Amino acid sequence: MGVVDWEGLVAAAAAARDNAHAPYSDFQVGAALLTGDGRIFTGCNVEISSFSHTCCAERVAVFKAVSEGARQVVACAVVTDTTPPVSPCGACRQVLHDFGPDMIVLLANPAGERRKYRLSDLLPDAFLPDRVLEKIHARFQQQSD
Repeated sequence: MGVVDWEGLVAAAAAARDNAHAPYSDFQVGAALLTGDGRIFTGCNVEISSFSHTCCAERVAVFKAVSEGARQVVACAVVTDTTPPVSPCGACRQVLHDFGPDMIVLLANPAGERRKYRLSDLLPDAFLPDRVLEKIHARFQQQSD
């Protein structure tokens, strides 16, 4: 992937944030992902009265991308109204990692603050899909022997 249009990605995340459904926390988050094939997918947080079923903006964006056939994410912008901008939660970091372990994550807020990170810096020693698959395959092999 070439140069990332970070301002465009932040603008898409900010627009998605406007659609956030956060009646309980009043904490609106927007995310925008750039996929390996150049498409942009957005998401906003959606809070549910059974709060444990709430879904963060980053995961909404990833799930939209995957549902449309994307499998590689190269960049992610997350917009909150906090100072400094807030980074993705642990669950979102893991979901993002599964689809783009080398991605760059840009945190932003409406005041113009920007902070860029490699996802691997936000989630060192991530849970790796290949290791999970190895374990599953080994278990099935043992059961079939």
